[in-house]
Amino acid sequence: MDSKVTLSFSTEVISKAKQYAADNNISLSRLIEFLLTKVTSEQYRSLEDYPIADWVHQLAEGEAEYQTKRSRKDQKKEFFESKK
Repeated sequence: MDSKVTLSFSTEVISKAKQYAADNNISLSRLIEFLLTKVTSEQYRSLEDYPIADWVHQLAEGEAEYQTKRSRKDQKKEFFESKK
């Protein structure tokens, strides 16, 4: 059974999360549920104990640019624009 919860994030984080979810054909709710399931699936005393990739730390600090899978149409467009 699903339950509702209200969370607050910066506008920029929400915008990026919505785009990431859309790019991966998943609802924002299911994306957050997936991430929280991963975080809570083991017993960690703190977030520092959680095994997280370096790119996630960089992304959280705003240093990294993560590119998701692009549609075939977008890839084709990018290819032809690079040939101009």
